[in-house]
Amino acid sequence: MIRAGIVGISGYSGFTALDLLLKHPNIIVKYVSANNTTGKVCDIWPKLSGRTNLFCEIFDLNKAIELCDVIFLAVPHTTSMKIVPDLLKAKIIVIDLSGDYRLSTSSAYEKWYGVPHVDAKNLKKAVYGLPEIYRERIKKSKFISNPGCYPTAALLALAPISSIFTELIDSIIIDAKSGVSGAGKKASVALNFSETNENFKAYKVLNHQHNPEINQYLSKFANKNMSVDFVPHLLPCTRGILETIYVRLNSKLSLNTLHKIYKRFYKTEAFVRIADIGQQPELKNVTGTNYCDIGLSVSKDKGLVVITSVIDNLIKGASGQAIQNMNIVCGFNETLGLL
Repeated sequence: MIRAGIVGISGYSGFTALDLLLKHPNIIVKYVSANNTTGKVCDIWPKLSGRTNLFCEIFDLNKAIELCDVIFLAVPHTTSMKIVPDLLKAKIIVIDLSGDYRLSTSSAYEKWYGVPHVDAKNLKKAVYGLPEIYRERIKKSKFISNPGCYPTAALLALAPISSIFTELIDSIIIDAKSGVSGAGKKASVALNFSETNENFKAYKVLNHQHNPEINQYLSKFANKNMSVDFVPHLLPCTRGILETIYVRLNSKLSLNTLHKIYKRFYKTEAFVRIADIGQQPELKNVTGTNYCDIGLSVSKDKGLVVITSVIDNLIKGASGQAIQNMNIVCGFNETLGLL
């Protein structure tokens, strides 16, 4: 059995990771902690009553290292980079769910996250944990930077067209919508029920920290500099992400050709499902799962591709993908604990 720990158990991603790991046949969770929350886990999260006797305490580095083989960092941005160096030094497998190691340079991190990066030397050691694209690199690594929720849906939707039809692409616009849990558990007036119920709004327009992450990896897929216009919105629901992606082309591309490429690209992937022509994915079909569902449409003049991509932001967009990455690192069946 692999001994696992979760740092940040009081947040939604930490809870989701624990909920999933408690069902994993090859994992025993030995350690959980939080920054400001202590007590029995079943008191913090009553949904887990009868399933665990774990006690949540303030993070203790030495205890975490002693008890764990793998640690999930479900902590706020800017926190992981203060913990990771010691965990790596102790040869712990680290799965970081924050944004601290997703961008390739410390200057980009400071620009988008507002603080200097204090562990720049490990930025190049982190492997981006998008299994469908970087599985072979993940297998060889002990330090995984889990993708953001919006980038997961966007990059899976765009990987085939950006890598195969690179020269046909003129522009990309991503219209993204997320449930309220994507903003985390911290109290905020803007996230109160009375503010979000029966409401719908854009936020961080063209200025979201996931924009450079999407650009960075999309450019790698295309082997050239790529940039998208990204606009996120807040949905009046708890969880789920739906992205409508508009890809303007400079040459014609048929829907049948595109659909065949996508089906072939993801043929062996357990967690990516391509909708039949004429069908569109829906949030209700992925919430509570590690699936990414993708739908395709092409305009009558064959000059505009519209891709729809849906995921559960807390599972495929966070903790489920983190466990998928752990399975790969540990040599387990990739779907263990997730199906």
